[in-house]
Amino acid sequence: MIFFKTTLLLFMVIFTGPKESLKPHVVNYIETYKFVAIDEMVRSGIPASIIMAQAILESNGGVSTLARESNNHFGIKCKSYWTGSAHYHPDDDRDANGKLIPSCFRKYDSVFSSYADHSDFLMNTPHYQPLFVYDKTEYEQWAKGLQLCGYASDPAYADKLIRTVKLYNLHELDYYTIQYIAPSKLTTSGDVGSSQK
Repeated sequence: MIFFKTTLLLFMVIFTGPKESLKPHVVNYIETYKFVAIDEMVRSGIPASIIMAQAILESNGGVSTLARESNNHFGIKCKSYWTGSAHYHPDDDRDANGKLIPSCFRKYDSVFSSYADHSDFLMNTPHYQPLFVYDKTEYEQWAKGLQLCGYASDPAYADKLIRTVKLYNLHELDYYTIQYIAPSKLTTSGDVGSSQK
């Protein structure tokens, strides 16, 4: 009997893979910023699940150097038209000789400003416009579309977004219809805590 159970467990691990576990700091991050993501979904039409999954991946659940030092939770680079503050950080930009050089990333006064600028960036950049034909509940299409539109250089970006949505049940955020906290009520640091209805 013990042999059978051990064999069954080994079979499950081999053919289904080990179960990915929830990271406590990511769970805390979701609780802290989920209402900001929902507000941005209401304002923009971008699924809250995608907003939150991107923030988790791009900021490592809020603990990346870029997130801590510049409140940039989406890895958005400066671009030529950016007039705000900047933070230089090594990423994937190279000089004419192929040498890695620091990339210019946007720096924000608050986490909330990062979320708002992420929505504005997607809404106002022409090559992301095809994404807005998808409903806010079609997170898989949004994930695949973001990869096709070139949001990130990682060829597995869409798969990582979808896996993050499923692991943390972020798709549930796409169906929220509660009264949200008004953006004007947020603190300047962007910390919203566990805001309620």
